[in-house]
Amino acid sequence: MAARPVRVLMAALTGVGLSLLDRSRTRAGEPDSTGVTGTVDRAVAAERLGHDRFFVAEHHGVPGVASAAPAVLLAAIAGRTTTLRIGSAGVMLPHHQPLVVAEQFAMLSALAPGRVDLGLGRSPGFTPPVRRALREHETDFAADLAELRAYLDGTAEVTARPRPAAPVPMTVLATGRGLEVAADLGLPVVVGGPLLGVAGDPEPGLAALDGYRRAFRPSAQQPEPRVSISLDVLVADTTTEAQELLLPEAWAMAQARTAGAFPPLEPVAAVRAHEWTSRQRQYVEQTAASAIAGTADQVARRLAELVERTGAAELIASSSTFDRAALAASDAALAELFGRATGADRAQSSEPRPAVSASPSRP
Repeated sequence: MAARPVRVLMAALTGVGLSLLDRSRTRAGEPDSTGVTGTVDRAVAAERLGHDRFFVAEHHGVPGVASAAPAVLLAAIAGRTTTLRIGSAGVMLPHHQPLVVAEQFAMLSALAPGRVDLGLGRSPGFTPPVRRALREHETDFAADLAELRAYLDGTAEVTARPRPAAPVPMTVLATGRGLEVAADLGLPVVVGGPLLGVAGDPEPGLAALDGYRRAFRPSAQQPEPRVSISLDVLVADTTTEAQELLLPEAWAMAQARTAGAFPPLEPVAAVRAHEWTSRQRQYVEQTAASAIAGTADQVARRLAELVERTGAAELIASSSTFDRAALAASDAALAELFGRATGADRAQSSEPRPAVSASPSRP
């Protein structure tokens, strides 16, 4: 793999889907609203750069994440874009009634026909108080998925309104059991983290993906198994710069695991100024190891190897960092690697753009 020219590696990536996942990360010193408007601005730039899809997430009561209502945020993005596919990665079914989710995404599909995707997961709330506030309880994930699909395709006892003008594809954010459920229902999957083996042994993850493909039962939506991979991917001019971009998110993850709070992103200098415990350093290193960050050549090589190993049809870059301009430049460089953008697009994406209109009280 390392001996192949970068142009060959880029050719291998041009047939792979390219998408972004933005969790509306908040930044130290900014109001939460800036995290949300920054997501909308990033989606507009992603459409211009040629990214295929743009996903938003669902998190409740997390200080470092402003995205709690994916359907509302997607409606705002739909109003600012015209061709970009938009979706959730994902809506957490334990927090919702399937009919309500179906109605929300049927409404989005009516507003943006043929552009809406519904990614679904089953992660619990961040803390016990959040889980209590959500009235969270044990549910049958497979049954909820099947019920939701019936509402969307019009075969349920109750008809979700408005009737979607175009099908709303469903995707499962999957771990071990999720892969089994997706295979049985004939749904595509998004996998990430340890399942990809980026920072460890890839064999268990590959075995799980093989099991998904073998057990897959074709459906009206998906005749064949389809795998998307999701992980942090950051491109910069130098390896050192790329590693620096990883630090704010890695530090936030370390704090979440040692202090129980997932905070807003901080500048790199502020992160380095903290006194790290040995455990925090370990977690920072683990988070960085599970990402792909470097120069364009380095990232192309590692992504090409990952796509070959997993047979993925799509990369979903879930990257975040404190520096919005650097993140925009990384998004543009990634689009170039996948044959999506020109140098002019990359330069334009690095220029500051006005945020979505805000209230008069916003600083």
